[in-house]
Amino acid sequence: MVTKNQIKLVVSLHQKKYRSQHGLFVAEGKKTVNELVDAGLKVFKLFVTAESKKLPTVDLEIVTEQEMKQLSTQSTPSGILGVFHIPMAPDIIFKDWILALDAVRDPGNLGTIIRLCDWFGIDQLICSSDTVDCYNPKVLQATMGSISRVHIKYVDLIEFLGRSELPVYGAYMDGRKVYDADLPEGGILVMGNEANGISDAVARLIKNKIAIPQFGSQSTESLNVATATAILLNEIRRD
Repeated sequence: MVTKNQIKLVVSLHQKKYRSQHGLFVAEGKKTVNELVDAGLKVFKLFVTAESKKLPTVDLEIVTEQEMKQLSTQSTPSGILGVFHIPMAPDIIFKDWILALDAVRDPGNLGTIIRLCDWFGIDQLICSSDTVDCYNPKVLQATMGSISRVHIKYVDLIEFLGRSELPVYGAYMDGRKVYDADLPEGGILVMGNEANGISDAVARLIKNKIAIPQFGSQSTESLNVATATAILLNEIRRD
């Protein structure tokens, strides 16, 4: 039987400060939980309803549907919820392409970008300290398990770019058309904030500005950051 203290702990982990305090995060859904378990992330506790398929682990707690609703952030819980230890972020290796995010705030955008990194084989995702937490429940839901295969590290982005051994590219509206750019085999691609783009302080460290050309109406709003990331990563990986 799940205890009040367990419920209190899991609910607190829906907030970043308590995830940082306890070194734990919550993931929901059979696919995401299974992928995190298969990837070797250390399990703190798994909660499942009796109607859900049991997972092969000793750290299993059967809960009622009402208790699962208390634990979950979802309006209709999946019936499987895992609490995992936050893994140590690996050291940064300056090779291949690295994606860097400057103050991306929307959880859905970050989750999609993590999936894109997984799809395009971008192993390292660097986030500024003011980018949304990758263990935010909405981010995890959007990653669809890809977070287990992408190394994510939060850093002082200016310090990181300042010591980069790779050429730094930034996404801009007025940059050189990406289709005309001679992209190297390795580099750092910086994507900016949804509303304000790349900050001035970060921009000073970007030598190469690239853009996605616009073919439609000039009154169209700029592309969503996740959509723009998909297009640029596709060009980076083009043979």
